[in-house]
Amino acid sequence: MTVSFHGVRGSTPCHGREIMGYGGNTSCVSLDIPGADPIVFDLGTGLRYFGRAVRGGRPFRGTSLVSHLHWDHIQGLPFFTPLLSDGAHITMYAPRQADGTSVADIFADMIRPPLFPVDLMTLPGTVEFREVCNDEFEIDGGPAGPISVMSRTIPHIGRTLGYRVEWNGGSVAYLSDHQMPSDGSFAAEDGALELCRDVDLLIHDAQYTNDEFAVKRDWGHCTVDYAVWIAAEAEARQLALFHHDPTHDDDVLDGLVRGAAEVGAEQGVRVFGAREGSCVIV
Repeated sequence: MTVSFHGVRGSTPCHGREIMGYGGNTSCVSLDIPGADPIVFDLGTGLRYFGRAVRGGRPFRGTSLVSHLHWDHIQGLPFFTPLLSDGAHITMYAPRQADGTSVADIFADMIRPPLFPVDLMTLPGTVEFREVCNDEFEIDGGPAGPISVMSRTIPHIGRTLGYRVEWNGGSVAYLSDHQMPSDGSFAAEDGALELCRDVDLLIHDAQYTNDEFAVKRDWGHCTVDYAVWIAAEAEARQLALFHHDPTHDDDVLDGLVRGAAEVGAEQGVRVFGAREGSCVIV
């Protein structure tokens, strides 16, 4: 499996020379399995760049695993060029909402005038919505065979899912937005640990420094130190620090990643900072 990072920033897209090393697009990570249609974690502004890289020749078909419905994780959908072709199809798994509102209705309300120039349903391609919560299901990988997916609710603001994808003995976990205990302690819910346990690659929220968390302890995220802790606690083999704060420029991130890598190495976890355009083979 090839994991490609198209957007690694949290909260809002940003731009400038000072963030070019890691990138400024919001959450979008693709998973390529030979013989299978693409799988995409989240639909942030990085989705536009994934769309530019999609090979032509036939209408796009793929699966999206959406963690939650905050803007920075879905705002790339109407800018996904392959969806502008007849016959294109995306199967979107997204969290079942606690109040019973359908995910399809939420997207229909957001992608329409006056918030957007056209309705989602007028695009040539189609989006099929499937709502999940604490579930296990399979994606049809065609010649690659079935691809196993686990979804679990994790603490954030609003119903939020983490995902684990397994195929051919390899595994990737994606917990992009994860609220650590607000008192700053290190503990995790069983579902989060289940997603991360013995995983080959953990892509995890690492938005705040310890000082930032002290004033944003209930904003739905965690510290770099916590991300390293949960990776080590779950015995993950690799950790990609993800969902970088928009205020963190390349120099800040270099320092945070360097310190986290040193701590991770002591605990048997390879730690790196997710960068736009980078790939990892699992």
